Amino acid sequence: MTTDTPARLLQLLSLLQTPREWPGGELADRLGVSRRTVRRDIDRLRELGYPVQATKGADGGYRLVAGKAMPPLVLDDEEAVAIAVGLRAGAGHAVEGVDEASVRALAKLEQVLPGRLRHRVSTLQAATTPLTSGDGASIAPETLTVMASTVAGRERLRFAYRAGDGTESRRVTEPYRLVSTGRRWYLVAYDLDRDDWRTFRVDRVSEPFATGARFTPRELPTGNAAEYLRQSMYRRQQTYEFSVTFAAPAHFIAARLPKWLGAPEPIDDSTCRLRATTGDAVEWMAVRLAMADCEFTVHEPEELVRCVRDLGGRLSRAAKG
Repeated sequence: MTTDTPARLLQLLSLLQTPREWPGGELADRLGVSRRTVRRDIDRLRELGYPVQATKGADGGYRLVAGKAMPPLVLDDEEAVAIAVGLRAGAGHAVEGVDEASVRALAKLEQVLPGRLRHRVSTLQAATTPLTSGDGASIAPETLTVMASTVAGRERLRFAYRAGDGTESRRVTEPYRLVSTGRRWYLVAYDLDRDDWRTFRVDRVSEPFATGARFTPRELPTGNAAEYLRQSMYRRQQTYEFSVTFAAPAHFIAARLPKWLGAPEPIDDSTCRLRATTGDAVEWMAVRLAMADCEFTVHEPEELVRCVRDLGGRLSRAAKG
């Protein structure tokens, strides 16, 4: 019998978070208490904001339903490990659709994981090779969780940084947002030493350290971190406009190319055209187009036309071997 009321409530909540309906008698047996105590504990959970639904009758019971707000969850060991491994895999490889919110969730979860579970998470992830999208470099999830916690806590962040040309530097920043492009993670932050906004590739960051010094967030020039990153990348890179026609419906192509390339425009039910501006290398773009798994024609630029032609020739010669 569980005599400690808080512990019993947590045990009851853990049972109710299983997607099924629990008869009052079965809950009473599981908890080692009377049905009357179960009813009182259900009322306590409702007062705490948990939407527990009761049904009457011989087959009636209790179940947790969707409410207006997300209440705290109670996870067992296996569930906590599974969620942490999944979040770490997504965070470490910048999987498309995995954004800063998932990294904040990982930071919160790992903060309260017991040592034995943290070890299991690390061991399982080390033995697993995920199939990821994009060609971005892998990064330590711990780096992202430190950054996410400083963003959420409005806390200054210090780290070592290696620029694209190999130059090493130390930075002290006011972190604003983490942005995932689907291929890489970037940190948008105000660089205190340079007295200006900067973007940093997270895979080039090392030794991140939360200083504990709080700050009042500054107003970002564009008002949106993703837009600021896009403009920053275009300022640093040579960009080009491309135009490609696909022998497939627009929805088919949209599902097979990165969303940041833009939406293809339907020409008819079986063809579409994609026009966009990008700073990516033409070699990378040629491979991405080939991965669309349909016939296509590149109209411009000429550099991309030549690259696709050369790639096709190499693949044909390789097939003959």
